[in-house]
Amino acid sequence: MNDLYFWLVPVAVIFFLLSSMINIMREYERAVVFTLGRFDKVKGPGFILVIPFIQQLVRVDLRTVVLDVPTQDVISLDNVSVKVNAVIYYRILDPEKAIIAVEKVHDATSQLAQTTLRSVLGKHELDEMLAERDSLNADIQEILDKQTNAWGIKVANVEIKHVDLDESMIRAIARQAEAERERRAKVILAEGEQQAAAKLVEAAKEMTESAGAMQLRYLQTLSDIGSEKNSTIVFPMPMEIIAPILEKLNK
Repeated sequence: MNDLYFWLVPVAVIFFLLSSMINIMREYERAVVFTLGRFDKVKGPGFILVIPFIQQLVRVDLRTVVLDVPTQDVISLDNVSVKVNAVIYYRILDPEKAIIAVEKVHDATSQLAQTTLRSVLGKHELDEMLAERDSLNADIQEILDKQTNAWGIKVANVEIKHVDLDESMIRAIARQAEAERERRAKVILAEGEQQAAAKLVEAAKEMTESAGAMQLRYLQTLSDIGSEKNSTIVFPMPMEIIAPILEKLNK
């Protein structure tokens, strides 16, 4: 029995040492190795050996991280309170910086994204938030990318998902849109009447220059009246009789 214990202890120690030495990194993982507390190198993927008690290994995932930024209360430049949330896509490009330059790189990126979202949107009016999301996304991405570059992170994309308004503000925007549609309708109607009046003036000038044209228009009017079922009685008079009268009136 004593002999059994004598052999079990060395075997357990050897197994523990081997399990501590052997590490396998997946294709999307890298190992940041420290020797006696000092940075040594970045290894992986594949089979990696480390010296127990002398070297330490920290795993770093290089896959793209989808960060859902919590809803933020933002006051726009025109003093409108809105709730905004966004999603950010980023990945670690430099495992050494991600471990050494910052503590808890993902938490730091999340906090930076929240403050940047409030800061950028607070410089714009509500209409710009609703109509120019692509421009705002690009601005937020550029700022985050510059600040996280020191952490070995590349921000690939930023998307503002929702801009939530109070019900009173939604009703105000609806009234504003309705008033804008009414204004456009009135402008279009006025422009149509102006164009129609201009055409009528041109037609009147052309008719006054030609007696035959006035005669044709006169006959067309009689035809339109006769086509309807009514009791109107019309006594047509030749233009030759009316023309001298009009000339005297003009004189």
